[in-house]
Amino acid sequence: MHITTGDGTKIFYKDWGKGQPIVFHHGWPLSGDDWDGQMLFFLAQGFRVIAHDRRGHGRSTQTSGGHEMDTYAADVAALAEHLDLRDAIHVGHSTGGGEAAHYVAKHGKGRAAKLVLIGAVPPVMVKSDKNPGGTPLEVFDGLRKGLAANRAAFYWDFPIPFYGFNREGTPLSEPIRQNWWRQAMVGAANAHYECIKAFSETDFTEDLKQITVPSLVLHGDDDQIVPIADSAMLSSKLLKNATLKVYKGFPHGMCTTHGDVINPDLLAFFRS
Repeated sequence: MHITTGDGTKIFYKDWGKGQPIVFHHGWPLSGDDWDGQMLFFLAQGFRVIAHDRRGHGRSTQTSGGHEMDTYAADVAALAEHLDLRDAIHVGHSTGGGEAAHYVAKHGKGRAAKLVLIGAVPPVMVKSDKNPGGTPLEVFDGLRKGLAANRAAFYWDFPIPFYGFNREGTPLSEPIRQNWWRQAMVGAANAHYECIKAFSETDFTEDLKQITVPSLVLHGDDDQIVPIADSAMLSSKLLKNATLKVYKGFPHGMCTTHGDVINPDLLAFFRS
């Protein structure tokens, strides 16, 4: 299914089940399919589960513009209004965590009930005078360079640190790698390129300070994509009503590799 936003962009979404809605916000450069394991789990638990493809990602329109957090959040707001979502739980992974936080802060009043950030990019990733513990800009320039030079090869290699397959005792799962690559290659190269700036340079500090709904911050302490010290450890302090849970040795893509642990923890929070 699709909705059409004010600028004519078609946003693809999945909407299954009945009950309290959970809206899943995916990471870069993936699609709503990255949440299939969680969607099936929470559908079986009696929730209504919704996942969209960000503009320029997955099956949504490959637009020439709008690849920044204000537009991403506005697209989610259009979806929430179209589906008349109320009492909704918003769950964001990685870049999707930034999108979810921005949406809840800017548009969530009267609609959002809870927020979950998983391996999420807030408060801000890039290193600066204000954020000395951040990731140097050169790292993100390297992502852009790799994407532009050979996107298929770049995306073939990226799941290795994403899922911690480069760690001793963690065997490479070829199906997980290929599913990541499949999702990434369906999206638009320009959208993915511009989204790197959006996820690395957007400062979500004020968003986090404004959010008052119960929030859960989950992060693996071996996250090689979004280092925990400059993300979850700071976000959990900026949110007014947050619980922080750290998973020893878990990678960035822990919802896929350790769904058997993450899903029950999410369920406990949703039902609390």
